[in-house]
Amino acid sequence: MNVVFLPGLLCDARLWRAQVDALRGRAAARVADLTAADTMAALAADVLAKAPPGRFALAGLSMGGYCALEVVRQAPERVAALALLDTSARPDTPEGTTNRRRLVQLARHDYGRVVEELLPKLLAPAQFADPAIADVVRAMAGGFDATSFARQQGAIISRADSVPLLPTIACPTLVLCGREDALTPVAVHEEMAAAIPRARLVVVDGSGHLAPLERPAAVSAALAAWLDAI
Repeated sequence: MNVVFLPGLLCDARLWRAQVDALRGRAAARVADLTAADTMAALAADVLAKAPPGRFALAGLSMGGYCALEVVRQAPERVAALALLDTSARPDTPEGTTNRRRLVQLARHDYGRVVEELLPKLLAPAQFADPAIADVVRAMAGGFDATSFARQQGAIISRADSVPLLPTIACPTLVLCGREDALTPVAVHEEMAAAIPRARLVVVDGSGHLAPLERPAAVSAALAAWLDAI
C-alpha cells in the first residue's frame, strides 16, 4: 500500500521519520510538501497531482489533517484509508484567524520569536523540556521563513468546514491525538470519530500536539493496525 503523510504547520518529513521507518516493508511511504500554495484547496490538489497513481492511504497531522480532509472532499475514490492525527474538522474560528494574522505580522520582523511562542503549545510539558525533541521541532521550523509561514497560515485560514464531510467518509479511518494536546483536545477527536462511520479513536498518553514525534512507537503501532484494516 502506498501511504502519503502530510505534515503540520512548520513541520517536514522529520515529523514522520519514525513512522516511515517502522512501516517499511508494510507500506511505501512518502511525505508531501505543504508549502506550495496559500489555500487548502490548492494544497490538496497538489497532493493529489503528486500522489502515487490509483488509491493510496493518507495520514495528516494538524494542518496536514485539514489538507487530508480536503483531499477526501476532492477525490474520495483515491483514498483507501484515512488517518487524522491531532487535527480538527472544524473551520478556523474568528479568534484563531486573528491570532494567525498577528503571528504572520510578527514573523515578518522576528520569525524566531514566532517559533519560540508556538513551541510550548505544540509539545507536552515533558517533551518541551527534552532538548532531543524540542530541538527537532526548532530544526524543522528553521527550514521555513516568514514567507512560507504566511503561505501555510493563509491555507489554514482558508480551510473549509469539514464537519459535514465526516459522515460521508467510507474508508477505514484512524483518529488519533495526544492526551495532552492543547491545540486540538481529545474532545475534538471524539467528535470526529463519532461522526465517521468506520473510525477508530486512539488517544496517546504522554503526548501533546506532535504525537508522531513525541510518542513514535505508539503512533507507529496505531498506524500499522490501521493499514492492516485496509
